[in-house]
Amino acid sequence: MKNQVQLIAYEDRLSGGGLVQLHRLIDGPLKGLFGGIHILPFFHPIDGADAGFDPIDHGLVDSRLGSWADIQALSWDIDVMADLIVNHISTKSPQFLDYLIQGDDSRYHGLFLTMASVFPRGSTEADLLRIYRPRPGLPFTPITLRNGQKHILWTTFTAQQVDIDVRRPQGKAYLRSILQTFREGGVSMIRLDAVGYAIKKPGTSCFMIPETFEFIDEIANYAKSLGIEVLAEVHLHFCQQIEIAQRVDRVYDFALPPLILHAFFNQTASYVKQWLAISPRNAITVLDTHDGIGVIDIGADATDPIGRSGLISPEQIDALVKAIHERSGGQSREATGVAASNLDLYQVNCTYYDALGRCDRDYLLARAIQFFAPGIPQVYYVGLLAGENNMHLLEQTHVGRDINRHYYTCDEVEQALNKPVVQDLCRLIRFRKTHPAFNGNFTLQDTEDDLLGMRWDYADEWAQLRIDFRDVTYELSYGNNGQVKDFAVMKHSENATSVPYNV
Repeated sequence: MKNQVQLIAYEDRLSGGGLVQLHRLIDGPLKGLFGGIHILPFFHPIDGADAGFDPIDHGLVDSRLGSWADIQALSWDIDVMADLIVNHISTKSPQFLDYLIQGDDSRYHGLFLTMASVFPRGSTEADLLRIYRPRPGLPFTPITLRNGQKHILWTTFTAQQVDIDVRRPQGKAYLRSILQTFREGGVSMIRLDAVGYAIKKPGTSCFMIPETFEFIDEIANYAKSLGIEVLAEVHLHFCQQIEIAQRVDRVYDFALPPLILHAFFNQTASYVKQWLAISPRNAITVLDTHDGIGVIDIGADATDPIGRSGLISPEQIDALVKAIHERSGGQSREATGVAASNLDLYQVNCTYYDALGRCDRDYLLARAIQFFAPGIPQVYYVGLLAGENNMHLLEQTHVGRDINRHYYTCDEVEQALNKPVVQDLCRLIRFRKTHPAFNGNFTLQDTEDDLLGMRWDYADEWAQLRIDFRDVTYELSYGNNGQVKDFAVMKHSENATSVPYNV
């Protein structure tokens, strides 16, 4: 993966069309900005129960978007990442439909995880209560085969997404065949989606247990044998995130986004500095994602009976969530938790721009922190365009995460790219891409609690960012041919305060 800012987007929600239109955008208005693109699920179909994360055919590009030839053509101009959805498959898949009809005679019967296969001797109440799940309730769905035989399927996310038995030969063969298709189609990087739930074992939380780490090693080694880099996607305690980072090429820094918000809301850099001192250096840094703003990543370990503490206290997390609701004019509250379906226990659904009260200054400084943090930055397509909460789409679908999954038309993209805050963000992206200092060594400067100082050095080149959260003043300076120069984060933008909401 290039040490340059990466883009993550739904191809049909950013380009106003399919893969050909996305390619034109990358090779046109966005030319030269990004070192790679993570295309969110483009498999058949993209409009299932979970926005493409419940593929009927994981190896087939949705024909409404294009074909593998289009993915390969795009890969010639920019590195392409795709999702390997390791935990589950759609109940509408040919494999599952064959199993429904043929039962144990189906060649796919070992592909699907049942409750009995995990608890062959039965389960106790304690066993079931120990299972960790990101949503309320138990992860089981009963089915009846055509022959009348009944089973209880393991369904971690929705009843339409049946979990794969990744330790059986059928499960291993299924995942390996997808990786081979990816390699042939021009995909050079994969994200292991929902990998933390892949292994289930009696008497455990069935989430990020030791056997899960062994599975990550196995799938990552096979991917690497095909020349594919691996990014693990797991929301969990920060200590485990650090451990995972030692086993894969890249891991997400999900702790950074809420800690940056905490710094702005509380006028202190203390907690974000504590994290940056120990955060994985092979991270993909983010502010916003297609899921939401995670809070579990800075909280206590929900799966540990000892209760390892988090990066901030539960009371501080509650205050952080309330502050996001306030700055978004209450919009994030309508999209989060019991207020919306697809509810996840670990995230707040809101655009990052709205979480910061649509304040251009704070938003650009948050991006500057992200770009200076150790790792490779990734920018979500809505965040790239400083997108606002889509309340209309939320009202239509009643899916909380849709508040941050706007469908942009070509005209909307053009208009957004002309906004001063977006123009300034693109300048920051180009600075992060072109300045040689970011290929060198990172230093977190020893400063007072309200001041954040970050610096990169490479030979005689350097770049430095300092932010005083007491009055939100900043200095971004860098060396150029022996001269010290300043970079104006806000060159075009004028909005340095929150924008009032009409709610």
